[in-house]
Amino acid sequence: MSLLELDVSASPLARRNPVAKLAAALVISVTLLLSIDAVSAGVSLVATLLLLPICRIPARALWLRTWPIALGAVIAGAATVLYGRPDGQIYFEFGLLRISDGSISLALAIVLRVLAIAVPSIVLFMTTDPTDLADALAQILRLPARFVLGALAGLRLVGLLIEDWRELSLSRRARGVADTGRLRRFVGQSFALFVLAIRRGTKLATAMEARGFGADVERTWARPSRLHPADLGLVLIAAGVAAASVGAAVAAGTWNFILGLS
Repeated sequence: MSLLELDVSASPLARRNPVAKLAAALVISVTLLLSIDAVSAGVSLVATLLLLPICRIPARALWLRTWPIALGAVIAGAATVLYGRPDGQIYFEFGLLRISDGSISLALAIVLRVLAIAVPSIVLFMTTDPTDLADALAQILRLPARFVLGALAGLRLVGLLIEDWRELSLSRRARGVADTGRLRRFVGQSFALFVLAIRRGTKLATAMEARGFGADVERTWARPSRLHPADLGLVLIAAGVAAASVGAAVAAGTWNFILGLS
């Protein structure tokens, strides 16, 4: 099993409807996007981490999916510390570089905000099967079946693209055309992968049309997607986390409604 693979059957989130997970993620994300402050983001992030044991998601599996976003958040925070708007006491100044109380607090808020939005979204969607998500989007949200099934088919081919890239690397190395010129090798291999993807996509589109995926008739579904009371409970938990983060920020006096900024 790959390090990125995860058996989600034991997680309670795996049994929740994907639409409910999408709603829960949106509730938390939209709330955190309304303000740039460390308190609301920190409270939301801590609450999410405290709920992880209940979700039964291995910390290693979560970290493997989160570290690129965490690295980006740290880089953004470092840039904000150095180039953010100065406010309060200035600790270091050289040319355009200026570290102050304001830039440090803003950088902390940005890092926590990115993580507070990313972590619950990753937790919710790493326990979602793509087919279940497509069923829910088409049956509950009434999105066009043609679009949903096409997106599902494309998502299912991501693993094949990874395998194609690996096989191209091995075949080019066996022919001796991948020994020098790393940039040239990458460009040539990317173009070859692009051609393979177009050919496979064309064949898949033809096969789907032949099976009636593009017909203008009412579609039936093999697996009905329905909402249950537990799905509402998941959304209410997300709303509780969002309300707690806003309440803590307002009580601390750090709530900074971005739509009210000039």
